[in-house]
Amino acid sequence: MSWVGGTFGDMSRMIFVNLPVTDLARSRAFYGALGFGFNEEFSDENAVSVVISDEIVAMLLLEDYFAGFATRPVAKGATGAIIALSAETPAEVDAFVEAGLANGGSPAKEKIEFPGMYGWSVLDPDGNHWEIVYMEQPQEED
Repeated sequence: MSWVGGTFGDMSRMIFVNLPVTDLARSRAFYGALGFGFNEEFSDENAVSVVISDEIVAMLLLEDYFAGFATRPVAKGATGAIIALSAETPAEVDAFVEAGLANGGSPAKEKIEFPGMYGWSVLDPDGNHWEIVYMEQPQEED
């Protein structure tokens, strides 16, 4: 297997984003309000499995449990990553962030607007940074 054209072999891949949280019930309510489902098979007293898409899962792990997988201290009060999702419309961008703000999230950054691009972001109740972006797709010519 080699890296050719941005792929590693022919294998389809999933992304599992692991995030530290302090309150699983609060986190479950927040992510549910954003419209995501949960995989109960991989959820327990230490973790909640949030299904973002067929290929993306966010694993919300209680901080102490999360720390058991890490070799460095768990970041608190700092941005360790910005998780960005695509949106199909600018209205979806607004709905996502507004739902997050209404359900325990806080503002991350102001909206971004460029020709063909519109985005906004929200911090979840534990400060994990989520950005959602609409990018206009080029129209095919006939």
